[in-house]
Amino acid sequence: MLEKIKGNLGFGCMRLPMADGEVDKAEFCRMIDAFIESGFNYFDTAHGYIEGKSERALRECLVDRYDREAYVLADKLSYWCFESEEDILPFFEKQLEICGVDYFDYYLFHCLNREGYAKHLRCNSFEIIKKLKEEGKIKHIAMSFHDTADFLDKILTEQPYMEAVQLQFNYLDYDDPTVQSKACYDVAVKHGKKVIVMEPVKGGALANLPEKAALELSKLGDGSQASHAIRFAMSYPEVFMVLSGMGSMDMMRDNISTSKKLKPLTSKDEEIYARIREIIREVRQIPCTKCNYCAEVCPSKIPISEIFEIYNGFLGASISRGEVKERLLPYAEKIDKCVKCGRCEGNCPQSIEIREKLEKIRKML
Repeated sequence: MLEKIKGNLGFGCMRLPMADGEVDKAEFCRMIDAFIESGFNYFDTAHGYIEGKSERALRECLVDRYDREAYVLADKLSYWCFESEEDILPFFEKQLEICGVDYFDYYLFHCLNREGYAKHLRCNSFEIIKKLKEEGKIKHIAMSFHDTADFLDKILTEQPYMEAVQLQFNYLDYDDPTVQSKACYDVAVKHGKKVIVMEPVKGGALANLPEKAALELSKLGDGSQASHAIRFAMSYPEVFMVLSGMGSMDMMRDNISTSKKLKPLTSKDEEIYARIREIIREVRQIPCTKCNYCAEVCPSKIPISEIFEIYNGFLGASISRGEVKERLLPYAEKIDKCVKCGRCEGNCPQSIEIREKLEKIRKML
């Protein structure tokens, strides 16, 4: 399964360099070149990433510029992108066309949870994807997962052909009762599945720590906050790939350096990570990873993750109450447009009570 993959760092293409609302293709090309020249070749995307711009940018900047054997491309079947069994094949063929490839190396059932799993069963997705693999249009079938460990156990028992499980795994979510990173990792290992890590830096939250947590992290030695988060995820034996959403060349260089100079965790290191977890939880920041799955289904097009990122700066004491109000005022009209339909919460991998949080912010304004 791993014969074509080079290295343990994957280029997550949910967060790319942007300029004036579009992917900065020139910078993306430079980053791809540096990534491949450094000995890595795994690229991960999905149809909804950056409002569909991720797949198109990969075609122009990667597929059109490199031989097909030079890279490993992973794409996904998002359950909110189809409504019936008849929609699935046309959607898949559209993804192949947009990406400019004849096959995907990895194709993942995206963001599986109870709702998504039920829809896939209802629409016969699993059988359709297995047939596409038999036809050679998919090399490996995997899944990304956002639910409880017991439900992951159920899926892997019922769908044993899954070759890998993509999990949100980082030192903050390690023992979180909602995300259950470590518990889900243990279930994947029990079923003999290799693990792909997503959100190792939790959407950038672990690269922008509250001051007290940053001081504790400094005890781990030199390196950026992000590098320590990447190191944590890479240290687990059944993790064969850690995805990082790299929006700049500096981020990429930092991640590559961490991967190539990986040091195993010690018991003292694990104690420090545990103390940082407790400090962050005391702050009670909103656990948003900026995946923007909420915005994809919001009928009012509210930029929820942008609002939460600003508000978290206030909760983490990096900006004052006056400053957070000033920075959020341009969003006030958009927040007022919330119809409290709850579709965002149904699509949120972190199970955030989005309506409640937005109402709290609205009242503050």
